[in-house]
Amino acid sequence: MAESPDKELNPYTAIAMPSFRLFLAARLFVTLSIQIQGICVGWQVYELTKNPLMLGFIGLAEALPAIGVSLYAGHVADISNRRRLAIYSSLGLFIGLLFLTLANLYLKDKSLLYCIFSAIVMTGLARGFYGPAVFGLLSDIVPRDRLSNAAAWNSAFWQASATLGPILGGFLYNLMGATGTYALSSFLIDLSLVCFILLKCRSVIVASSQGVLANIKEGLAFVFNSQIILAAMALDLFAVLFGGAVALLPVFSAEIFHMGPQALGFLRAAPPVGALLTASYLTHSPIQAHAGRILLTAVAGYGLCMIAFGFSGNYYLSLALLLLSGMLDGVSVYVRGLIYQLSTPDELKGRVSSVNNIFIGSSNEIGEFESGVTAKLMGLIPSVVFGGSMTLLVVLITALKAPQLRRLDMRELYKI
Repeated sequence: MAESPDKELNPYTAIAMPSFRLFLAARLFVTLSIQIQGICVGWQVYELTKNPLMLGFIGLAEALPAIGVSLYAGHVADISNRRRLAIYSSLGLFIGLLFLTLANLYLKDKSLLYCIFSAIVMTGLARGFYGPAVFGLLSDIVPRDRLSNAAAWNSAFWQASATLGPILGGFLYNLMGATGTYALSSFLIDLSLVCFILLKCRSVIVASSQGVLANIKEGLAFVFNSQIILAAMALDLFAVLFGGAVALLPVFSAEIFHMGPQALGFLRAAPPVGALLTASYLTHSPIQAHAGRILLTAVAGYGLCMIAFGFSGNYYLSLALLLLSGMLDGVSVYVRGLIYQLSTPDELKGRVSSVNNIFIGSSNEIGEFESGVTAKLMGLIPSVVFGGSMTLLVVLITALKAPQLRRLDMRELYKI
């Protein structure tokens, strides 16, 4: 039985580990690259099409391949070396970015648009394997009694890169154009590969006599038999699916605020800045008692921020609302991440992460598609307000249908 995080007096206990620092650096470079790519792709596609629906198709083009390989990727992550899988999946991200760079050198107009979407499909396939690999890798590096602290640092570094990435993406697109921006993103993936190669971990591979389908079924059964894990995944799935407005930010930047890609970069960066502030606080003060209620309150607050953002026509007020939404989302990310790490046996973490990727990782991209469709059908502002309202409804239903999550005390999970 692991000790509860309140016994961890040193907030730097996890980051003092060299392997964990390499893990954080690798994730930093990958996330920076993905965020820079996202800004560049979003702005470029909108410039080529002037159609918000096409911004939604960007998310769909990435989500469908990731969902398609996710369950198999979780199986692979549980029966193979997760560090090696992280290296191969990062290499896949690099190939997609190299393809984007070459396409921008030699193509334009519709041919370029087709190549952009092809590269997004490649990225989706690689991310389908990357998620389960790094989720399981964390517990291969960090002892269980340090996972609470590691989860906070992991979230803080991810949010820092998600903050810096969009800002860099906007400036780089103005300075270097699409080709140079994609080339720099490729270099960042190279740095992540170096970190993963140097990383040392105690990867325990549990031999299984079951086939692929039996292993996948075992992972699904574990998730669907755990009310806390299933409710946490479902909560985030529908909250992100309806509540996110990230895909529409290029339209807000260009048509509501009458600004360019640099303003878009700051809009995209505001939520992760807020989440970074939350994650930094949680490295020193981890959430323990009333974790379930705090999670539900944070997601409801996120929905309210999206409603207010839809009605706001002021750039700086919108920035502040996105910042607050990120702070609340940071609470959700931390609580859910710790639930999954503490509630899942090591030999199932790849498969649970793959289900999580279907529920959550791809819900970001499918949410972008939903945003594009509703913006096309309902108009820009009504679509954002509708999404925020649906998030509030999801929180209410989850609170009523999942009492174990509502009553969750994080300290109880350390006794499992």
